[in-house]
Amino acid sequence: MNDTPRFPAEWEPQSAVLMAWPHSGTDWAARLHTTRACFAGIAAAISERQTLLLLAPDPAIEADARSDLAQAGADLTRVRFITLPYNDTWLRDSGPITLRKTDGFALLDFHFTAWGGKFEAGLDDRIVAEMAAQGLFRNAEHRRVNFALEGGGIETDGAGTLLSTWHCLNERHPDKSRTEIEHVLKAQLRQNRLLWLEHGYLEGDDTDAHIDTLARFASEDAIVYQACEDPEDSHYDELQAMANELRQLRTVSGHPYALHALPWPKPILDEGRRLAASYANFLIINGAVLMPLYDDAADAKALAVMQKAFPAHDIIGIPCRDLIWQNGSLHCCTMQLPEGLLK
Repeated sequence: MNDTPRFPAEWEPQSAVLMAWPHSGTDWAARLHTTRACFAGIAAAISERQTLLLLAPDPAIEADARSDLAQAGADLTRVRFITLPYNDTWLRDSGPITLRKTDGFALLDFHFTAWGGKFEAGLDDRIVAEMAAQGLFRNAEHRRVNFALEGGGIETDGAGTLLSTWHCLNERHPDKSRTEIEHVLKAQLRQNRLLWLEHGYLEGDDTDAHIDTLARFASEDAIVYQACEDPEDSHYDELQAMANELRQLRTVSGHPYALHALPWPKPILDEGRRLAASYANFLIINGAVLMPLYDDAADAKALAVMQKAFPAHDIIGIPCRDLIWQNGSLHCCTMQLPEGLLK
């Protein structure tokens, strides 16, 4: 059998989703009550269908999480708590990127720099190694990779095609050429080709244009993306240019991708600062898609677009307006683990 590791797509069967509970020692402290309610809503939706692996730094915070999860209706029999310290809760970027092998898994532990050194990340950069040391995974080889990369910065179709934004990877590695960066990504993630987007950004985003806020694979031949149809909006030119780029992309067989354009919510401001509200920051779990909602008129249309893109999945809207205060949304605070990985 071919034992070449493979980077599975997010829609493939999962054993669990990984999250970290917000607490007063994180950047959520100023608005902890509403933040915890939002995290509990996401956790409850996940626990309806599969295991939730939830990090908490100590027993007291675990007890707080248990209480909030119970109030939110979570299935606590499907929640496993892991005692582990962390700086922040964006597990999409500090958590493991997992490759599937015939006889197990490769747990890739890329260097996490908090999006180019913007914040303290000493604890977050050790999360993958600490989890591996606790023996949480089955037949998983832990591989430290001395290359800055976040999970939110890459999208795979599970069949060897990677989608990313050049701005993000160039910001992380300004001393490397595009060819050098492509070589590392293809070699480490076992990808056959890399599709770059040169355009696309969101105000209030400090990830330098993570792909998971802009465009996502819905299948090997379909992409869901965040559109902007308002010429008066500051994002219009960039997101229109990104949409044009997506129209030019081709599948492995040479066909255009089926494109699903998500609507644009009205600007959400916080003390005068515009927040990065993207419907593209959804999470695929077993049999369902969890989609962020922003208490906006466009929410209903976004749900309809997602149902068309994922006809075999239940589409579940989760209020996430409280998350974007800290410049991320639903996908950013979660990381799926492939089926069979978790002991």
